[in-house]
Amino acid sequence: MTKDDKEIVSVLRTALADKVGKDRFDLWFGAETRLDYDGCALNFRVPNRFFLEWIRTNFRRHIENVCQEVLGKIPTLNFILDADDDDGRAGAGKSRGGPAPTAAAASPPSNPPPSSDGGRGRPPLISSAEPSETPDRGHAASHYNGSNGSRRRFANLNAFVTGEPNRLAITSARMAVEQPGRLSPLMFHGPTSVGKTHLLEGIWSASRQSRNRTSALFLSAEQFTSYFLEALRGGGLPNFRRKYRGVGLLIIDDLQFFVGKRATQIELLHTIDGFLREGRQLVFAADRSPADLAELGPDLITRLSSGLVCRIEPADYATRLGIVAQMARRMKIEVPPEVQQYVASRLTNHARELSGALCRLQATAQALGRPISMEMAEEALADLIRHSARVVRLPDIEKAVCDVFGLEPAMLQSGGKGKRSSHPRMLAMWLARKHTRAALSEIGHYFGRRSHSTVVSAQKRVDSWMASGAPLDLAERPWQVDDAIRQVESRLATG
Repeated sequence: MTKDDKEIVSVLRTALADKVGKDRFDLWFGAETRLDYDGCALNFRVPNRFFLEWIRTNFRRHIENVCQEVLGKIPTLNFILDADDDDGRAGAGKSRGGPAPTAAAASPPSNPPPSSDGGRGRPPLISSAEPSETPDRGHAASHYNGSNGSRRRFANLNAFVTGEPNRLAITSARMAVEQPGRLSPLMFHGPTSVGKTHLLEGIWSASRQSRNRTSALFLSAEQFTSYFLEALRGGGLPNFRRKYRGVGLLIIDDLQFFVGKRATQIELLHTIDGFLREGRQLVFAADRSPADLAELGPDLITRLSSGLVCRIEPADYATRLGIVAQMARRMKIEVPPEVQQYVASRLTNHARELSGALCRLQATAQALGRPISMEMAEEALADLIRHSARVVRLPDIEKAVCDVFGLEPAMLQSGGKGKRSSHPRMLAMWLARKHTRAALSEIGHYFGRRSHSTVVSAQKRVDSWMASGAPLDLAERPWQVDDAIRQVESRLATG
């Protein structure tokens, strides 16, 4: 394998880790799985047949997508059993043409990971100041103690890029580590890819390094459910309860998974009560707020709401720009400031998009043998930006402005000239010019049957507000114009 091929493999590994999640990547593509590329074929050399079948069945689509993004093509994918025995070498399976290998010769782990769907195949992680008790039968997978959870082990709360959308969440996460039990239960919620799981990983890692040395357990709701049902069937409930109720910090991700699982909900309820009685720390994450998880039942909802509930919003422009800069440093690539700004302003959905864009820029720069430039970025990222862009229409602008400032839609279309209606209307026109392709006349007609010159005047007025930095009266209180725009754009981004 040439030096260029090795660099391509490095980029592919980075992109695949971002695609499937770092914890799953470390588990299935870590030290035991070797990759090599010869320009035509990408070879995955795996330690046993269980790995071979699992990777080929659960990750082939992700691998093909990453190859298409990085290489612009899908090479031949070979899944090769890297074993010493003749039967193992003969069983090397190929993704194109070759026969599928027979059943795995190596025994699978005693507790194989749950479905790979949605990144839930990660092992639970235990951290303790003292040796943990022996796991129950069925829990004794070799990776149970977190030895493969390198992403979580090295997660650092101080490395988070802090912005308005996540400031409260990060502050409360630090308090949960420094003063365990004070904010319990602590619950994060928000749409996908806003950093909820990453934040949980940071809390778990920080608790291991804190002076408190709190024993901690981090697992998904799916894992909690599986282990509880296994203990229920096998008569191992006492051991299960000692394990999950005996730690100082319990972290459970994807709380919405408990919907419809009544027996597990009751077990979780008693677990929460035990933690709260003893002043120990609980941390949860879900894709919805407690109020939107009514299917969990009133008892659980009231417990979850009794602590601190933090919504994490999608990253704003300033936060995305910080994320891009941090990713570039971590990947050790030189990205000019104007390219960082271009990426952060055009890719607004989530951090995985930003990571994918930087991986593509890195691969493009290596392939062309020249440094990253604005021209290269516009060409290499054109399709990503086109697919990422959300179409914003005038009604979307109107709704977002009214939601943020507590206005009735009729106010923006009225003929009123008072500041209560005119200032939000001018802001809406300015945002319409920025985020839509509507003509001046169309914008003016939509917001109160005004002329195109009124829209031009509104745009100049908002620009002057931003330049002066003076507070603006909106919704009967002063706002900084930049902050007002950021709030409305955040609402637009979430639909």
